[in-house]
Amino acid sequence: GKRLLDIILSLLGLFLLAPVACLVSVIVSMNLGSPSTFCQYRLGKDGRRFLMHKFRTMKDAVDSRGRPLPDEQRITAFGKALRATSLDELPQLFDVLRGEMSLVGPRPLLVSYRDRYTEREWRRHDVLPGITGWTAVNGRNALDWDTRFELDLYYVENYCLTFDLKILWLTVGKVFQRRGVASEGHVGSMEFRPEERTE
Repeated sequence: GKRLLDIILSLLGLFLLAPVACLVSVIVSMNLGSPSTFCQYRLGKDGRRFLMHKFRTMKDAVDSRGRPLPDEQRITAFGKALRATSLDELPQLFDVLRGEMSLVGPRPLLVSYRDRYTEREWRRHDVLPGITGWTAVNGRNALDWDTRFELDLYYVENYCLTFDLKILWLTVGKVFQRRGVASEGHVGSMEFRPEERTE
């Protein structure tokens, strides 16, 4: 049921949003150069690595030592607008079709976080990661990590088709409200540092 829903809705999304995706791709290429997409390894189901795709929102700016500048200095005004509308996530519909992601699930996080989870938190990898999820519709990057993981685990323990449909419906509203896209003081999500957990 879930996989069939993923295939049908991602194909429908790609068909309906193809003109938007093409326009975004052209504007990104004009603003940031080619390629217009950005690929990064993330942790997927059962902790397997996979390549996640997004539209680029940042410039490839580096300091005198060749290290990337902070995100705040690299993100463009157009990039911020892309993130606010979640249009930068459109290429992930192909990741869903490839079976690496689902439309709904915990967000796939950086591979470098692999050893930072508690045993219970690792259970977020029992399901496919999602483009949206229970955490995304309840605050997204504005939440602290402990709250995010609790919401992820609630989804893992309770997911079903009707729950997925509810989350997809709520996601549409959140996209138009543009809330929770960034952590306070960050352009995206703050880094997950277990040593800074709230007591």
